[in-house]
Amino acid sequence: MKNISFKLFFLFALAIFLGFLSYASGMSQHQCLSVAIFSASILGTLFFWDFRLSFAFIGTSVLLMTKTIDLEHVIEFASLEVILFLVGMMVIIGLLKQEGFFAWIVSLILRIKKLTAWKFFLVITLFSALLSCAVDEVTSIVFMVAAVLEICDYFEVNPLPFIISTVIATNIGSAGTVLGNPIGILLASKSGLTFEDFIVKAFPLMILCLAVTIFILAFWYRKALRQLDEKIKELGANEMLIHLISVPPEKNLKISLAIFASALVFISLHHRAELAWDLPANTVLLVVPMVVAGFIMIWKHTKARDYIEKDVEWWTLLFFLLLFVQAGTLKYTGATVFIAKKLIAATSNNPVFLTSVILWIGAIGSSILDNVVLVAAFIPVVQGFGALNVHLQPLWWALLFGGCFGGNITLVGSTANIVALGILEKEKKIKVTFLTWFWVGLTVGLITTFIVWLALVLLPFYA
Repeated sequence: MKNISFKLFFLFALAIFLGFLSYASGMSQHQCLSVAIFSASILGTLFFWDFRLSFAFIGTSVLLMTKTIDLEHVIEFASLEVILFLVGMMVIIGLLKQEGFFAWIVSLILRIKKLTAWKFFLVITLFSALLSCAVDEVTSIVFMVAAVLEICDYFEVNPLPFIISTVIATNIGSAGTVLGNPIGILLASKSGLTFEDFIVKAFPLMILCLAVTIFILAFWYRKALRQLDEKIKELGANEMLIHLISVPPEKNLKISLAIFASALVFISLHHRAELAWDLPANTVLLVVPMVVAGFIMIWKHTKARDYIEKDVEWWTLLFFLLLFVQAGTLKYTGATVFIAKKLIAATSNNPVFLTSVILWIGAIGSSILDNVVLVAAFIPVVQGFGALNVHLQPLWWALLFGGCFGGNITLVGSTANIVALGILEKEKKIKVTFLTWFWVGLTVGLITTFIVWLALVLLPFYA
């Protein structure tokens, strides 16, 4: 209780200090209050993860009661289009889970012929990255961890190196498409970037960083790979057929795969459809998951309530919604333009320096704070640069890659990390220490972020 009280005191003292610091720097009272409230929610997320929604509710209420923002702009800044997109995707993922799609993916991995340690390692890292591109990092990691534990159990090897490698590859892959991470759809909705933009610009850079990451991890865990090779020779890979997860491609699974593939096709072509039908940007992108989810709930009407109540993560979505409101309040009060002016002055209006600052702050910040929270905080600031006639495209890519890749640096840097290590502790009683993760995560995080930095500042393609 004393520890909680101290944390609460420290949290509010720091939030108030940031508010006074903002006032001393020249901000208005409403600007200072928006900074203080948003800081309290961010710090509350860091210190009191289980109570983060409470801080979001209380903070947003204070902003309304003090007339720092009004109800009309609360609705505007809530980013309901992002929330509804995520609800639709969660229903689609719920169908895939129910019909055995992910178990089928796991069975494909377990059926590798002429298995070697290197082949196994390559397959799980590639699958992890690409699966997170298609669904989302958390759903992907749950099923990839199941596959890794299955094989490591059979061969009686320590699963930790392979679990860490899988999670790191998942975080890298989550930057490749709009669907890989909630920050992808958030950035797309706020920046005007399309699915095609992600495929053309983000995906190739992600693949390059993934290739580098695989070689780093293979070298880092070379001893574990040698041990696995020895076990494979000793026990024989073909014996694993006894332990396969058998999921025949039945009718419902085929239909579910067709539905998912159709959704991906329409999402990928959303920009062209919007141009052809003269619709506002990202309308089709945001509507497709809702339409598909609607048809799913008609088809599976007896399970429709379960999809909404069990597969949709309402706790997280409500937190995001209120956090977006608080971040929008920074824009509404003009605090973000104020901060943007200060950053431009500090960087001498140098676009390369500015891109570098956003990228590295994003990477380092995401190592200690949930990347969605961090990106939500920085989006209004980047929009503030737009009001000052700064070219924004490289800043959006810097925010995307910094947020995704920075999550690899520490074991609390992304939701996928926490979920995977939680499963490992629950199933195998293996508790990962901070430093066990930190050195390999820091190495991968710094090298991949450096590669992105070179691409963003040297290649006009990203300008």
